[in-house]
Amino acid sequence: MVEPGGGAGGGPGQRLGAGLGLGGVSTLEPGLRPPSQPPGPRVALKVQMLDDSVESFQLHRAPGKVLFDLVCVHLNLTEGDYFGLEYQDHRKMTVWLDLLKPALKQIRRPKNTILRFVVKFFPPDHTQLTEELTRYLFALQVKRDLACGRLICNDSSAALMVSHIIQSETGDLDEAGSFQHLLHHKYHPDQEQLREQIQECQRDRVGQTPAESDYQLLEVARRLDLYGVRLHPATDREGTQLSLAVEHSGVLVLQGSTRINSFNWSKIRKLSFKRKRFLIKLRSDPVNPHHDTLEFSMATRDSCKNFWKICVEHHAFFRLLEEPKPRPRTILFSRGSSFRFSGRTQKQVIDHVKDSDLKRVPPPGAAARPSPTSTVATSTASVTSPGGRPVVKATGRPTEAPPPPSPLTSPLLTEAGYIRNEDEEEARRKKFPTNKAYFIAKELLSTERTFIKDLEVVTKSFPVAVATDESFPDSVKTLLSSHYDPVLEFHRGFLREMEQRLALLSPLTDLWVGGASLLSDLSVGGASLLTNLWVVSPPQQQLTVHLQKHPECLVELERCCRSSRRAEALCRELEQQRVCYLNLNTFLLRPLHRLLHYRLLLERLCKHYAPTHQDFRDCRAALADVSELVQQLQGSMVKMENLQKLLELQRELSGADNLVAPGREFIRLGCLSKLSGKGLQQRMFFLFSDVLLYTSRGMTSSNQFKVHGQLPLFGMSVRESEEEWGVPHCFTLIGQKQTVVAAPSEEEPEEELSTSRSGHRSNSSSSTVQVCWHRSTGLSMVDCSLAVENQLSGNLLRKFKNSSGWQKLWVVFTNFSLFFYKTHQDDAPLASLPLLGYSVSIPSEAENINKDYVFKLQFKAHVYYFRSESEYILYERVLILSTDTGYQYQD
Repeated sequence: MVEPGGGAGGGPGQRLGAGLGLGGVSTLEPGLRPPSQPPGPRVALKVQMLDDSVESFQLHRAPGKVLFDLVCVHLNLTEGDYFGLEYQDHRKMTVWLDLLKPALKQIRRPKNTILRFVVKFFPPDHTQLTEELTRYLFALQVKRDLACGRLICNDSSAALMVSHIIQSETGDLDEAGSFQHLLHHKYHPDQEQLREQIQECQRDRVGQTPAESDYQLLEVARRLDLYGVRLHPATDREGTQLSLAVEHSGVLVLQGSTRINSFNWSKIRKLSFKRKRFLIKLRSDPVNPHHDTLEFSMATRDSCKNFWKICVEHHAFFRLLEEPKPRPRTILFSRGSSFRFSGRTQKQVIDHVKDSDLKRVPPPGAAARPSPTSTVATSTASVTSPGGRPVVKATGRPTEAPPPPSPLTSPLLTEAGYIRNEDEEEARRKKFPTNKAYFIAKELLSTERTFIKDLEVVTKSFPVAVATDESFPDSVKTLLSSHYDPVLEFHRGFLREMEQRLALLSPLTDLWVGGASLLSDLSVGGASLLTNLWVVSPPQQQLTVHLQKHPECLVELERCCRSSRRAEALCRELEQQRVCYLNLNTFLLRPLHRLLHYRLLLERLCKHYAPTHQDFRDCRAALADVSELVQQLQGSMVKMENLQKLLELQRELSGADNLVAPGREFIRLGCLSKLSGKGLQQRMFFLFSDVLLYTSRGMTSSNQFKVHGQLPLFGMSVRESEEEWGVPHCFTLIGQKQTVVAAPSEEEPEEELSTSRSGHRSNSSSSTVQVCWHRSTGLSMVDCSLAVENQLSGNLLRKFKNSSGWQKLWVVFTNFSLFFYKTHQDDAPLASLPLLGYSVSIPSEAENINKDYVFKLQFKAHVYYFRSESEYILYERVLILSTDTGYQYQD
């Protein structure tokens, strides 16, 4: 029997029912009542729900599974296998209730113990959760973890999540109401400092339903490194303080809140513990055959065993096809623990939802807070619980046709509510070729997100870096803020409108299929929005004024750094921060570069649309406007790109003062071998419009290139001298005072360059000059100009040469490098891959990739595979990568 507890009736509890008796659906046997209990006196056990209400359940000599089933039936929860009951034992250690053992034997003081019903298994994607109620419970778990400081994230992600939580609980609030609400409710440890950001995010939530808010909250949370992760303190063999954790993919090692290692289930051969030592035995690795066992020490044997149990359960739930059967026990002797996972695995849960004939019962509280995106398929009667909260009970079998899929449902879910596997999804893509205009709109959206992040480096990170230093001139601060802040605000509004339009289409992807049919008539996508952006209007004219001032901003900032060492040091310190993944000067030129992106996208749209299409004329007009503006700014744009390149090279060189000379233009850099008394020595040559420098790579901490000689181009001549010196492709540079013999450089030993996982750029270890040195290649100013136009952002699946799985990443391609993020909301990249010298091709059949829309990047033995979502995206990326890596596409 279930007795109502004393939980609060308002707030989140309005969407959780109480007092449902046994009329719900059991989590293990749909349609059946929970197992009966033996007669005798019963003990009341209190369970705290995720909405903080406390319910009382009567239990007699029964296993923990009976109590857990009572809770799930009470909530009408079908997907209960993702949850568990936790409590503090007599050692003050938080443990999970064992479903196979008698509950009252585990809980020594039941009258003084409150169990907590919480999420136990966090799937990699919340779209694997079918019911709105399940997603709501997950949202409550995220809310709790965020409030207590367990879910650590940056300020922007925290503000975004809090805004979704408030919208789910209270609906639309004005600014005054939001302020009062935040005064009386605590959602984040640093809420006071985030108040303005939260309120700004709330303005975008207007009209969002509770179900949509839950969905969007989980969409943000699931991309965080610590989502669903519980830290267990440990030390390694050297005594370093670490934390161990487990998730759906395997075991994690963290230092503070940063992941420093992960061990996938496929790589783990065995997990075990010996007293306080936790052991991870890995499968044999030909590369490191002597490092197959990792050892960590935990505080006590009990804490070590507890973590081992958690690992066993996660492995079984996410990896096994069905619940493991108990091992036979010997009568006299027994070794090891008898603990095993109990319950359905994730696959069994998904299969049950897929195959079940039962229609979904609406979540309790649905009558009180209806969602326009969900339809009740059963006949329902609304009742009120003793606590005053609305409750919905099922009163009959379905009598209507199944409701249409909710817009909140992921495109990966079919109408039946099960997850498509990769083969089914790819078959669907082949069957329904997607409209090209849709992917142009998606590319516009994804690159706009990256563009705004880049603008925030100038408008947010830079002011913070120089705010407290009085030596930095206020005139420069004011100049940058007055001409970059308005551009940021303009594009933020553009992005919001674009996201709203495309959000209408994301669950209706089929509207894009079959050429320019229905969707073309609607004209609601980002493609038509791009044409509207360039309609002549006062805001657009004002934006043009700011763009024309950006070259002046770059010149003034450089002048400031040249006259003040302190100002230059502040800029260099900013560039060492994770958010500043490129040189600061590059971010200053981003608005000008974005014009070139718009022109490129409009050119593609004009080629795609037929002359009879309703958007063709608008596209042509918008393209003309953009081209005219680019033409106006072309002269200053070329000068600024040259200045930015000279400033970048100035920092790479030692012994070349005042590289930024009037009239000097950068032409090309590259590796050559210079003939000297010691034979051919690798040197890096820098060709400018007036001088040629040749250098060697220094051995200092900064790895600058030391200038050995400067050859003025005036009066210089070049002579082929292959026969004279016996070196292939050798030539001699004859100047007024010096003669240099050079030849193509021999390749350096194979070396892979990338930044660390933390996203920090080391001292130009992956700069274009350093990459050219290691890969014996070159780079021209023409290449740099093409790279400015060829920039991409979007989701890709990545696979290494010898790995079996694909990893989904947000990838930004710019400045001859791929930058990898977990999501587009991240402020800093996880890692980067310089691409100069890489070849781009389509994998051969012998490589056994067996997936569509895959391209390969390769430099010597380094091979990466990437998967796109469509043929259009595949060939756009291959074409652009071929251009920027210096290789022609190999079919």
